[in-house]
Amino acid sequence: MRTILYILQKEFIQVFRDKTMMPIIFIIPIVQLIVLSYTATFEIKNVNLFIVDQDMSSASREVAATFKGSPFFTIVDYSASYDVAEEAVLNNLADQVLQIPNGFEKGITVDRNATMQLTTNAINGSAASLMNAYALNIIKGYNSNIIVKQLGLRYPPDPIKVSAAYWYNPELDYFTFMVPGILVLLVTVISAFLSAMNIVKEKEMGTIEQINVTPIKKYQFILGKLIPFWFIALTELAFGLVLAKLIFDIPMVGSIGLIFFVAGVYLLVALGLGLLISTLTNTQQQSMFLTFFFMIIFILMSGLFTPVQSMPEWAQTMNQANPIAYFIDVMRMILLKGSGFQDITRQFFSLLILAVLLNTLAVWRYRKVV
Repeated sequence: MRTILYILQKEFIQVFRDKTMMPIIFIIPIVQLIVLSYTATFEIKNVNLFIVDQDMSSASREVAATFKGSPFFTIVDYSASYDVAEEAVLNNLADQVLQIPNGFEKGITVDRNATMQLTTNAINGSAASLMNAYALNIIKGYNSNIIVKQLGLRYPPDPIKVSAAYWYNPELDYFTFMVPGILVLLVTVISAFLSAMNIVKEKEMGTIEQINVTPIKKYQFILGKLIPFWFIALTELAFGLVLAKLIFDIPMVGSIGLIFFVAGVYLLVALGLGLLISTLTNTQQQSMFLTFFFMIIFILMSGLFTPVQSMPEWAQTMNQANPIAYFIDVMRMILLKGSGFQDITRQFFSLLILAVLLNTLAVWRYRKVV
């Protein structure tokens, strides 16, 4: 035990001696948490709409006014030529084109049948789907108003009353969904990168040979390298949770103690992965590239940005070995749902198995010649 304490003392001295290390560990992740929470969003809040009005009637102007009154749409221009609107889309000046054909008002008042054409730039498929849903909802509301006027009803016919209740995120706030996941991501990246470069730094400085000829056992050396960053990552998680509450007002329904309990096991996974990588590489550059390779795969498959359920079956099977996916689930379940330990047993024991496996491999891979 005394040997491990000496190694810990050495590691903490090295961390706090480096003046550039403290901003990297604490300030940069906090800045990233704030910036990414505002920018990493799939919400569409401003759709540039080009209106092609070929009818030039009061009805067509009423349709345009309906879209103009929506907080999601900005009317970039009007024209009677569809070619002009198409050119605006090609030049990325417009996202959608609403074409109101000649005879639109006559179709509404006389024929009781009118058409409009909605064209959407679908390079970004998910964004196009949202923009299309917004526009169709506005057109549906306009259509209901026409029915009210023509039939002389106070309310449109609605035989089935539907009321929606949104659990766990009743305001449909995107911050509530994203911030816990982004916090997991930042803690993971910091802990994995720091631990991955730790042993490699000893190799590059030449001090690894001095450690190898000491009576320090392999498990003592690995624990001495792992524990400081484990404490640092938990501190960073605590600071991030405080900011998430103060800045984004993230609900914290469940037990904070349970979060830190699971986080303690999860960080053993992240740190164990970094330490294993550091035993496989000889330079910090190699270590960073290999860590970056695994982090990109884990992050994109974690469910942070896209649902895991929408992935192919083979990808969901591969995701069983993705620790980030497990901890993001745990963070969202505890913070937003108030889940207890019995609800997260699958994620917890999966993380525990990964922690034992990775750290055992790290101890085994560390070559020490005494």
